[in-house]
Amino acid sequence: MKQLCLLCLLPVLLSGCYGNDKGSLSANSVIYCAEGSPESFNPQTVTSGTTIDAVSYQLYDRLISFQTENNEIGPSLAKSWHVTRDGKMITFYLRKDVTFHQTDYFTPTRSLNADDVLFSFNRLLDPEHKFHYVSGGKYPFFQSVGFGSLVDEVEKINDYTVRFKLSRADSSFLANLATDFAVILSAEYADQLAAENAYHKIDLLPVGTGPYKFKEYRVGSLIRYYRHENYWRDQVAIEQLVYDITPSKTGRLTKLLANECDVIAYPVAHEKIKEHPNLALEAVTSFNVSYLGFNTQKPPFDNKLVRQAIAYAINKQAIIDAIYFGHAEIAKSLLPGSSWAHDESIKDHGFSIDKAKALLAQAGYPDGLTMDIWALPVQRAYNPNALTTAKLIQADLQQIGVTVNIVSNYEWGTFSRLLARGEHQAVLLGWSADHPDPDNFFTPILSCASMNTGNNRAFWCNEAFDDNLYKSLQTTNTRERKKHYARALRILSEEVPLLPIAHSRRYQARHKNVRGELLHPFGGIDFSGVSKN
Repeated sequence: MKQLCLLCLLPVLLSGCYGNDKGSLSANSVIYCAEGSPESFNPQTVTSGTTIDAVSYQLYDRLISFQTENNEIGPSLAKSWHVTRDGKMITFYLRKDVTFHQTDYFTPTRSLNADDVLFSFNRLLDPEHKFHYVSGGKYPFFQSVGFGSLVDEVEKINDYTVRFKLSRADSSFLANLATDFAVILSAEYADQLAAENAYHKIDLLPVGTGPYKFKEYRVGSLIRYYRHENYWRDQVAIEQLVYDITPSKTGRLTKLLANECDVIAYPVAHEKIKEHPNLALEAVTSFNVSYLGFNTQKPPFDNKLVRQAIAYAINKQAIIDAIYFGHAEIAKSLLPGSSWAHDESIKDHGFSIDKAKALLAQAGYPDGLTMDIWALPVQRAYNPNALTTAKLIQADLQQIGVTVNIVSNYEWGTFSRLLARGEHQAVLLGWSADHPDPDNFFTPILSCASMNTGNNRAFWCNEAFDDNLYKSLQTTNTRERKKHYARALRILSEEVPLLPIAHSRRYQARHKNVRGELLHPFGGIDFSGVSKN
């Protein structure tokens, strides 16, 4: 309830800084029509793609980052790092020229240093930290990957050197530090808020080192960012970045055609966009998966035979044809085929009404049953139309005597909070990878640790599954890791806590005068290199 109350405070906190216009399509501003509102302005506290797209790369930087040209880990706020031979100590050497945002509510007096790194990670690691419970004490990505049990200490060596001491070697540790969630906050700003007894503002009125700084947020309407004049990387070309929050996909397209948006998320009418002389349609093959998740703590989905029956009864190809228009492939397992850990021996359940009926009868439901499916209320790359997907599944399941009630009346923030509390029975959702390591498809969304944070929407915990994930992270030998992931995939195929449906491409549409790369195979969007002519 604490987090919910803080979000309710947001309109009040920001009411004094509202402007009257959304910006203009000038050479100095970009308007991005987004599909939903952020849940927070701190990526540490959420995992939703809508929030990550809105805040992570615009406001913040990480110690290290993935390089867009080769997806390898490279320097960011840390100019270099060193890993000991046993993999249990990683030392980062910080840049000395990184400035934090100066905003209406904060003026920094120093550049980034080790204290900021310690604050950013100790806040989420230490339950006794004065900021740990400010937004509810939930740091879902870090808690789901067992960050707290892995990191014994974050040590300040000097003002520009920080060392992470690990309890064991972990082959995904650096990749996790390069994700959208591992952002660096300002310890000086936190001290100011503590002195004002205004701790709650840390995640609502953000301060980072990223290419843009926060100006205003009108709940459900817009977010406005201004250029960070002293950004440590190359100077940002755009002075003002506006997120126009437009949940309707047809509404976003209408605004694009009416010159009310420069770029739109998850466009429809691809062929029409391609034919328009002033518009461009872009796509990237994403590391993602859409799925139907079963709450395994609630009947009848506490019975794996029921889950298996539902899996056999769903016609995935029909969903691919109707929802993705061929711009996706059937998900045979959780991992996309482009992952090095993908295993061709893992077979899809396939579509068989006879097998589905037999399994349902074996489970004790010869006459069928009634179930709810919650449909994702926003468009995502992994599922551009969850409501229609739910209707297709509803029709499929009628053939085996299963009556489906579709729940689609929640807005995104409420939907996400209720899912984390396990209020759902089954849900159409998905996952977009934060980095290319295959562990990112397993640990954050299906481990026992992620069940405890609510990020595991299946609320499923399997010790054999977790053991294979753990063993994979203990070695850097790719062949050994792949063996463990293959075993994990077989467990998922048998237990079916969720049914993978599709691996899709991510699209965006823009005016042709908008230059620069926005989309990446994983992670959020990045406006730092965007310009207009």
